[in-house]
Amino acid sequence: MLKGVGKTTLIQKASEVLKSSGVPVDGFYTEEVRQGGRRIGFDVVTLSGTRGPLSRVGLEPPPGKRECRVGQYVVDMTSFEQLALPVLRNADCSSGPGQRVCVIDEIGKMELFSQPFIQAVRQTLSTPGTIILGTIPVPKGKPLALVEEIRNRKDVKVFNVTKENRNHLLPDIVTCVQSSRK
Repeated sequence: MLKGVGKTTLIQKASEVLKSSGVPVDGFYTEEVRQGGRRIGFDVVTLSGTRGPLSRVGLEPPPGKRECRVGQYVVDMTSFEQLALPVLRNADCSSGPGQRVCVIDEIGKMELFSQPFIQAVRQTLSTPGTIILGTIPVPKGKPLALVEEIRNRKDVKVFNVTKENRNHLLPDIVTCVQSSRK
């Protein structure tokens, strides 16, 4: 999916619709951080409202840690893992009958610097009763192994979001998730 077409907004709306229909939903999304009209990075925001940095322009990596960089953005791996990993692990050990939805926005280059995140996503994908509502990038350049693995799974439905179709996809996505829960 391309940047700026409304994936995060779409996933937030789908989460709200699912929650209001009684579906247990947990997870996180990424949000642009702007300063003076310029994007300076991204935050991770959990559905319970906790927020922390995912990446920033010009961030220095902690001493002794390798720098994880995507373009001008340096990834704050510690912050990302502290927010994202507990949410994914909660999805694995959810109590009670019925299926739940785990929102992962997004599974992309920045997030894939984290091996524990990759393991947690694979674990969540294989957890019975958990449906992932996530976003993955459009393939360009070198393929991202986990993204291609997800894209090629038989139990995954991929919607290509564009500026033209984003306003019409919400009912399809919600219906798809609800029918997967049966």
